[in-house]
Amino acid sequence: MNLQAKLIVSALCFGSLPLLAQAADFEDYGRVIRVSPQVEQVNRPRQECHTEYVQVQQPQQRGMGGSVVGGIAGALLGSQVGGGSGRTAATAAGAIAGAITGDRMENNGNNGGGTQEQAVKQCRTVDHWESRNNGYEVSYDYKGHKYTSVMSYDPGQRVKLRVSVEPAQQ
Repeated sequence: MNLQAKLIVSALCFGSLPLLAQAADFEDYGRVIRVSPQVEQVNRPRQECHTEYVQVQQPQQRGMGGSVVGGIAGALLGSQVGGGSGRTAATAAGAIAGAITGDRMENNGNNGGGTQEQAVKQCRTVDHWESRNNGYEVSYDYKGHKYTSVMSYDPGQRVKLRVSVEPAQQ
C-alpha cells in the first residue's frame, strides 16, 4: 500500500474511535415483579350544619294604661275623704292604691312575655380524609438484577426500559 492509502485508512480508523467510545442507547423490557400504589391521605375539612329549634324567652310586655287609669280613679276617691292636709294624704294614698289595683287588673296573669320557638343554625368543621394515588412503586427484573422505581402509571406485566451502554473509564 502506498503512503497516501495508509494515511487515509489510518484517518478513518482513528476518526471512528470516538464514535465507538460514545454511549449506545436502546430500548428493552424488564419483567415486573411487584407494583405497589403510593397512596397519601389528604384532609379536606368541610362544614356540617344543621338547624336546631330552641325556646326563647320573650321580654315581659306589661301594659301601663291600667295603672294610669287606676291612679286617677284612686286620687279622685281619696280626695273625697277628709279635709285639709288629711285630704292631701288621702288623695296620694288613693292614687297609689288605684295605680296598683289598675296594673293588676290589666296585667292579670301576665308575668312575662312567654316563650317562642326560634330556629338556630349550628355549624362545625369536620375532618374529611381522602386517599389519593401519588404513583406506583414498581419492582422489576432486568437480566438477573432487581430494580425499583417510582412511576406515574402501573406498567402491567413488563416495563419498557431505556438502556444505555458505554465503556468503563479507567
